[in-house]
Amino acid sequence: MSSTIRITKQFSFETGHALYGYDGKCRNVHGHSYKLYVTVIGTPISEVNHVKLGMVIDFSDLKKIVKNKIVDIFDHATVFNKNTPHVELAKELKNRGHNVLLVDYQPTSEMMIIDFAHVIKAELPSHIQLHSLKLQETDSSYAEWFASDNS
Repeated sequence: MSSTIRITKQFSFETGHALYGYDGKCRNVHGHSYKLYVTVIGTPISEVNHVKLGMVIDFSDLKKIVKNKIVDIFDHATVFNKNTPHVELAKELKNRGHNVLLVDYQPTSEMMIIDFAHVIKAELPSHIQLHSLKLQETDSSYAEWFASDNS
């Protein structure tokens, strides 16, 4: 009785950013209370003597991956595109003891979720696939990434 199952774990983190060259308010430094939903897909372990019997992946193992590789890095950090003049602002903030992340992309939800997908996929055990990610930026706005759209 083998079935393919999707499981999802939710994460929360606070991150600041600014969108260089943007034509609206978000060009200013501001922050969001992000919610990240990570959905993986696999078959529950069926080996009777396996300590993780019945699990696709232990939620705590998934938590460890996402917490170490994303949440702990982005939480209470300010993210800037390092290929813009914001790099000067970033240097000044870093010199004053702020947690600053410089990335190779415009730090929109869309680009962040692409980054997160690459990071998480590289960390998952080989028998588990990343199915989808949802990154909620505000109560009414979110970006989604699906493996089926990106194969």
